[in-house]
This record gives sequence, C-alpha cells and structure tokens, in this order.
Amino acid sequence: MRIVITGGTGLIGSAVAREMGSAGHEVVVLTRDPSRAGPLPPNTRAVQWDGRTAGDWAQLLDGDTVIVHLAGDSVAAGRWTEEKKRRIRDSRVESGRAVLAAVRQAKAKPRALLQGSAVGYYGDAVVSELHPPGKDFLARVCVEWEASTAEVAAMGVRRPVLRTGIVLSDRGGALPRMALPFRMLAGGPLGNGRQWFPWIHEVDEVGAIRFLIEREDVDGPFNLTAPAPLTNRDLSRALGEVLHRPSFVPAPGFALRLLLGEMADALLHGQRAVPRRLLDLGYVFRYPEAPGALRSLLH
Repeated sequence: MRIVITGGTGLIGSAVAREMGSAGHEVVVLTRDPSRAGPLPPNTRAVQWDGRTAGDWAQLLDGDTVIVHLAGDSVAAGRWTEEKKRRIRDSRVESGRAVLAAVRQAKAKPRALLQGSAVGYYGDAVVSELHPPGKDFLARVCVEWEASTAEVAAMGVRRPVLRTGIVLSDRGGALPRMALPFRMLAGGPLGNGRQWFPWIHEVDEVGAIRFLIEREDVDGPFNLTAPAPLTNRDLSRALGEVLHRPSFVPAPGFALRLLLGEMADALLHGQRAVPRRLLDLGYVFRYPEAPGALRSLLH
C-alpha cells in the first residue's frame, strides 16, 4: 500500500510515516521543500507540494493508495493576530481543496482519505462524535477543514475524519511546554483548572490512525482522545507527581488573555471528548490514563 501524507514532516505526520514505513508500506511525505525534510524513516520519500494546488503528486494516486491529510499551520505557535488566524484557516482549507482536486484527477481513486480535524470542532462541551459543532474560531475552522474534502465520498472514497485531541509527545508539541514551569517549581493549573483536557498519547494517536487505515469498513468522524478524560487541574496534579514537583501555582486566566489574546480561550475551555467509536470498534489504547502516559514520556 502507498501512504501519502500531507503535513508529513510535522509531529503527527512524521510519526505516522515512521509507523507505516516500518510496517513495509511505501510512504510519500508531501512538503514544500524536500531538501529540508531531514532524515526520513524507512520506505519513505519526500515529494514537493505547495499546499494550494493538486501538483504532480496526484499522479501517485491509485486504488492502492491512502491519503492522510494532516497539513495545517500550527495553532499553538504565536499570538492569534488576524493574520495568524487567516493562516490557521487557509492552510487547512486550501490544502484540503487541493487534495480534493488531486483525487478528482486520479484515474483510479484512492482507497481512503483520512481527513485531519480536531476536537476543537465541538467548542466547549461534553461530547461524542454525534455532537454538533461549536461556534468559536477553532470550531468554525474545523467545520471548513472537514468540509474541504467531503466531496470525495461521492467518488466512492472512504473518509474517516480524525478529530484529534492534544497529542502528548516527548518530541515536541504541548508536553515539553507544559512541563517546563513544573521543572522550574512554578507549575499549576490554567485558570480555575476545571476545564476538560482532551489528551492522547502519541503512540495511541498513531495507533488509531493505523487502525483506521486498515479497517476498510469504517467511515465518518472519530474522536482521537484517551478514554479517561480529566480536567486541567487533575492533569497538573498528575504532571507534578510524575516530575516530583509542586503543582499548586495557577496561571490566572486574565494573565493568559493578556499574554496570548484570543488563543487563551482555547486553553481555558475544553471538551470532554470520549473516543466512543474507536472503543466500540475494539481499538485498545496502550495509554488509557494520564499518569501512565506521562511517566512513559517524561522518564
């Protein structure tokens, strides 16, 4: 099988490339500059793509291809200015439309397209996959992001949607930044700490994506989150225990809003997102609870 990954040099995409390449599949990572892709996993090559047009890589698509569409500007990098918000939205929607154009061009349609998304789709709620979308900025982006490739279903292409939580990894992303104040004896909850924290271990993020690639009978939205959700306060307590550091120094909500602007709302609100459909299909999480997940990554 050939696995084509947009956003394949990012935190999740590179882990998926490593997993699928190690399993013996041919992996193609789409990137703006293949010369800067760095060392690639086994059975993996980088192909140039501008993220806005179908490009020559459309010729790679056939009936034994799966596309994993993860491309998008980092939500967590930098203050949410109007320009930053435009990049967050356009990088996802325009790349999705380009992927759709590539599928249209393909003489033999790919067997599946796994569409990236996030639990931000739901806004601030207790949710299953059937919950309607929220109304805030991230929710609106996720709705457009998912819709950008929806047309492939009419072409007979299976399309699982990956509504991912906060991926915990020791290679980057949220966890190293979360752990830093604890290491400096200044860790604690964000705001009042009562907001839900929809997390998932990197191993299970990749495992769930592989599971959905290989399960050819499944379609539609899936919450990629751990089955044991917890609040930000409980996560802070677990993080302090794993690092043997105190966890009682809160970051006040008003200070976060002064520092981060609108982005602070994404930290001060959360979703109690449960991976109901994955569990019903029999996916077994290696790290279902936060303390074990944190120990595996921080020790």
